[in-house]
Amino acid sequence: MKKVLVITLVVIGVIAVGALIFCAGLLVGRSNVGVASSFPFTMMGRGNTNQSYSMMGNSYNMMGGYQSGSTANGKPLTVDQAKQAVESYLKGLNNSDLELKEIMIFDNGAYARITEKSTGIGAMELLVDPSNLSVFPEYGPNMMWNQKYGLMSGVGGMMGRVNGMMGGNNNTAGSNSATMTVTSDQAIKIAQQYLDQQFPGYQADTNPDQFYGYFTIDILKDGKPTGMLSVNGSSGQVFLHTWHGTFIEMWE
Repeated sequence: MKKVLVITLVVIGVIAVGALIFCAGLLVGRSNVGVASSFPFTMMGRGNTNQSYSMMGNSYNMMGGYQSGSTANGKPLTVDQAKQAVESYLKGLNNSDLELKEIMIFDNGAYARITEKSTGIGAMELLVDPSNLSVFPEYGPNMMWNQKYGLMSGVGGMMGRVNGMMGGNNNTAGSNSATMTVTSDQAIKIAQQYLDQQFPGYQADTNPDQFYGYFTIDILKDGKPTGMLSVNGSSGQVFLHTWHGTFIEMWE
């Protein structure tokens, strides 16, 4: 009985932490894009077209507040620095199936896309703090929509670690979660509809990155990346990533 109570309390705590992190990401996006009455995501790309948005938001580190936008010596973060930091982070996860597939450098830090070698499906999205090169999971969809590696998953997420500590099996939940009701083509259309309403003149990349439960799509202006958004693979909700800042360069 005591063990059941402990597990229940831990699960409640995990859910509460996850909700706080998700809401914090939403609130940061809300403050950065000048939204007066709604969060920076919409159902099926339908939003308030009268709101004023900025593609350039400040980057927020859940463990240390806003990022400085530069390294400790005052210089912008480089691709090599980001790659080294992410590779070191991945080694600590002790999962040989994970590999670094993409680095995007923004003036607020770096974004990294991690995929599974065995499937080619996106596993997780990471951010690199330019001030101290710390690596941490990207908030928003990566945490709350990721059915295999997110906070509530049973494989790589916090719930998986809780199950492991309590003697449960942490390798089952989310392991077959690649199938989504929203297709990649539909996700592109949803994203473009959202951009047409909120950011006329911006385009959704036609090569979305699939993750377990959602797609992440680059936002383009005149063929060049300016940011990104995610589309939920079940509901079609759109979540705008507002914390990256101005795009600088990319490595794949």
